[in-house]
Amino acid sequence: MSILAPIICDNGTGFSKVGYAGNSDPSFVFPTAIATRGSAAQSTRTGPAVPSKPGHLASKRGVEDLDFFIGDEALANAKTPGYGINYPIRHGQIENWDYMERYWEQTIFKYLRAEPEDHYFLLTEPPLNPPENREQTAEIFFESFNIKGLYIAVQAVLALAASWSSNRVTDRTLTGTVIDSGDGVTHVIPCAEGYVIGSAIKHIPIAGRDITQFVLNLLRERGEMAGVPPEEHLKVASKVKENYSYVCQDIVKEFRKYDAEPYKYFERYEDEYSVTKKTYGVDVGYERFLAPEIFFNPEIYSSDFLTPLPEIVDGVIQQSPIDVRRGLYKNIVLSGGSTMFQHFGNRLKRDLKQIVDRRLENNTSGSQVKSSGVEVDVISHKRQRYAVWFGGSLMASLPEFYTSCHTKAQYDEVGPSICRRYQIFGSAT
Repeated sequence: MSILAPIICDNGTGFSKVGYAGNSDPSFVFPTAIATRGSAAQSTRTGPAVPSKPGHLASKRGVEDLDFFIGDEALANAKTPGYGINYPIRHGQIENWDYMERYWEQTIFKYLRAEPEDHYFLLTEPPLNPPENREQTAEIFFESFNIKGLYIAVQAVLALAASWSSNRVTDRTLTGTVIDSGDGVTHVIPCAEGYVIGSAIKHIPIAGRDITQFVLNLLRERGEMAGVPPEEHLKVASKVKENYSYVCQDIVKEFRKYDAEPYKYFERYEDEYSVTKKTYGVDVGYERFLAPEIFFNPEIYSSDFLTPLPEIVDGVIQQSPIDVRRGLYKNIVLSGGSTMFQHFGNRLKRDLKQIVDRRLENNTSGSQVKSSGVEVDVISHKRQRYAVWFGGSLMASLPEFYTSCHTKAQYDEVGPSICRRYQIFGSAT
């Protein structure tokens, strides 16, 4: 019997991407949200569901267990009386396993319409994920869904594999620095030959959600949101961020350009309110270049975090072992929706090169031997938005994937602790 394509499931803080190996795009992308009976306040509970008292038939596991919605349906039903919306993943880590199990259940049966017993699964995990979380995941997939085999891959390694689709990548290496910026958090992760250098990882508390909020604040300050219904505010800020924003090379020059010729650079965003069908419009100005600027000048958004992204990337590489640093500078890979801004890679490369060159000048001043310099390259590619998912699709298409997975038979023999260790593959392809 031929083996069916493995299922790739990348669950992020904001959105989940699911689909089959070998495809270039995920089949479904929907919010990592679940609407269940009861209040949303229950989402803080991290343990399994408390068994209900005997005697109440409807309150036993069964009927109410099927009464929930996930993804866009969950958001649509959030205002329905009796339902509360919950986000089982926070900052990349699963917080509520009961909700997550239900979420996976509908993902497989309702969206993918697959029989889990016939498929191998590739799941993703954030950097420095505790081994206990892996065991819990394995338990759910092998015990509840009875899957054929499981591989849990680190998101950064998959993002490196996805960068092979760029025509600028000549050698397929799993050494590089991954800047993964999604909806909830931004990670800078150094990898050497497919292994994450855990001691050097840094996380930045600025990501897509913060940029949207920043754009919204700017529009409100300029009085542009006066004619927009309050329920539409976040949607407008999100659309402005996605469709009009770009990274500028010099913020002062950009302000001068906009002040000198506002009619040339200002854009107009128009939409209609779904309830009243009234149209409204917003003038988009400085927000266009200030939105992604918070990565390079964080002080314009918050006083809590002030280190620019290029400095953090440089610090991460400097904390890594000296023999892999050149490889880490040479292969800086972007991943996630918040790195999709136009010219993002160019600006990052320029600022990082300046930091590296300045250090080399200081180190070699007075010495006779001049350094040949360090090559700095930032790789952008077409699959950047869903880089982790696409990397998983690429890896699971390799014949070695099946030999690297943990199978149901191995799980039955050893138990959940089998998932504490994984074989790195793909580095030789």
